[in-house]
Amino acid sequence: MSTPEASLRLMLRALKLPSFLANHEEIGRGAERQGWTFSQGLRQLCEIELHDRRERRIGRMQKASCLPASKTLSTLETAALPAKVRRQLPALCEGSFAERGDNVLLFGLPGRGKTHVAAAIGHELVLRGRPVLFSSTRGLVEKLLVAKRELQLEKALRRLDGFDVVILDDIGYVQQDRDQMEVLFTLFAQRYERRSLVITSNLVFSQWDRIFKDPMTTAAAIDRLVHHAVILEMTGLSRRSEEAKKRQSMRTKKEVVES
Repeated sequence: MSTPEASLRLMLRALKLPSFLANHEEIGRGAERQGWTFSQGLRQLCEIELHDRRERRIGRMQKASCLPASKTLSTLETAALPAKVRRQLPALCEGSFAERGDNVLLFGLPGRGKTHVAAAIGHELVLRGRPVLFSSTRGLVEKLLVAKRELQLEKALRRLDGFDVVILDDIGYVQQDRDQMEVLFTLFAQRYERRSLVITSNLVFSQWDRIFKDPMTTAAAIDRLVHHAVILEMTGLSRRSEEAKKRQSMRTKKEVVES
């Protein structure tokens, strides 16, 4: 015959309340010691369940986001960023742009920290409960192209609609054929004024004809992106070059000491 405790455990499992199940005995003992009312003990269990559900949800979103784990706000050298970018970064991490379906466009030469800033924003949005997807532009375009060939492009775009923000890294390195250009343009049009894009590019707009080939398609793509957009110009020295110089300097000093 099932005991009341065993029955309770079965019901909590059936109701999918794992944190209730894990903590109800401890909370019950604490309630007895402190003279809590039933409502006070229940409130404690509800708070734990909600907190744990949020943590599990964020964990799932972090995994689904494909964000580079090392490129977070805590590892970003904000002091090296242009002043305008530093001023705008807190608001972007808060995520109001995603509520409006606005875009964020980061321009700059290679090594200026575009990817790190974009990924850091993505990580902060996930921590605030917003679904984010990070991908190289080339990689996502190839997936959409496969979907188009399989007559599944609309379905693939609907799946992307599940992400409040899609981060397309290195759009300037994608110089595609007409089919690839068309699926990228379709993505822009599908998300226009509905869902946000964060795009990094080493090409300024005047050079985007390398991507879209056709002047009218290029103009239409840019028009959709900038209509509601924050544009960040990543100027300054190359981070990678500076890091390489530091490593070389450290090696030189070490060699001098050892000699």
